[in-house]
Amino acid sequence: MTSKKPEKRGLGRGLSALMADVRIDPTPEPGETPRRKADQVVSLDLLEPNPDQPRRQFSDEALRELANSIREKGVIQPLIVRPSKKTQGRFEIVAGERRWRASQMAQRHEVPVIVRDLDDTEVLEIAIIENIQRADLNPVEEAQGYRQLMDRFGHTQEKLAEALSKSRSHIANLLRLLQLPEEVLAHLRAGDLSMGHARALITTDDPAALARRVIAGQLSVRETERLAKSSGTPKPGKARPKPLEKDADTRALEQDLSANLGMAVSIEHGSDGAGRLVVAYRDLDDLDSLCSALSGVSSKGAFD
Repeated sequence: MTSKKPEKRGLGRGLSALMADVRIDPTPEPGETPRRKADQVVSLDLLEPNPDQPRRQFSDEALRELANSIREKGVIQPLIVRPSKKTQGRFEIVAGERRWRASQMAQRHEVPVIVRDLDDTEVLEIAIIENIQRADLNPVEEAQGYRQLMDRFGHTQEKLAEALSKSRSHIANLLRLLQLPEEVLAHLRAGDLSMGHARALITTDDPAALARRVIAGQLSVRETERLAKSSGTPKPGKARPKPLEKDADTRALEQDLSANLGMAVSIEHGSDGAGRLVVAYRDLDDLDSLCSALSGVSSKGAFD
């Protein structure tokens, strides 16, 4: 079975160019290029939401707060729209659906817009980027946004870090959270666990069980780290069996695997019939290649 390859835009404008359109900061940072002025003002009833908007839930409280701000100061950041493919004279919202909804609550009749001629792939990409930029995203939503950008559009962790003004380690640590079981991710979404708690649980044998203990005991991150470390310590009497001396077949298998993977491979057989296979990788690119070979899915940027 072949895995689906990330979509490529060919001569597309690139992530940095798209980022220039979706910056949602209220004011430019020092030395930053000032935000573009709106191309025009459009009536609210001529706008329609993006049917592929990744974000389906909008906080009523947050919308009310934004509506109050719009009543006082108006819509400061223009919406990004594209001409509707269904009806001439209408526009589809690419970025800014929250501002559109809040403007309706504030009983505004018009909003400023920037009109862009974007294809469907760019529209989805911008929608994901805009959601990542939102300050109210929980760590799981942010991590899933990064994963979408990497899987759907082939962006690397380095490109994301540069374009989104995030550190590479921040993105890598968030992506690692997606290794956790759904039960733990649900606690993280709900705010029952912090990102620090979740990171401590990643390498444990039973993250869900430990998460329940952390929540019940209201443990701190440091306490959770100690609990996770102790849970991974082998019990007395469970020492690893002594590896057997390697025979010619085992050495030949090591050589074959090393040649196929392009990495050093070691096989250890224990006296009880169990054993382990160790693959040594040189860098993150090697690790990504190994993950791709094992699962058919690229995991580039998901590890520190």
